[in-house]
Amino acid sequence: MNRVEIYTKSWCPYCARAKADLQRRGVAYEEIDVTDDDVREAEMVKRAGRTSVPQIFIDGGHLGGSDDLRAADRSGELDHLLSQKGATA
Repeated sequence: MNRVEIYTKSWCPYCARAKADLQRRGVAYEEIDVTDDDVREAEMVKRAGRTSVPQIFIDGGHLGGSDDLRAADRSGELDHLLSQKGATA
């Protein structure tokens, strides 16, 4: 199964929406809460090149934020990304 990582902050409504979207599709993910963790937040910025949350990665590749997740879902790209190594959505 593909590794899905999502960087979040506890107060972020877009993070909650992205997690709910992934859960609705049955996608397991690793949540990395950067609310009070400057080191992990700096890691996220370095990986994503963005400072906003959420930031979502699939198998190490950067997908983007909540809007990017929804766009990838609508276009079918998300299915493709999740199935590249045999994952099922």
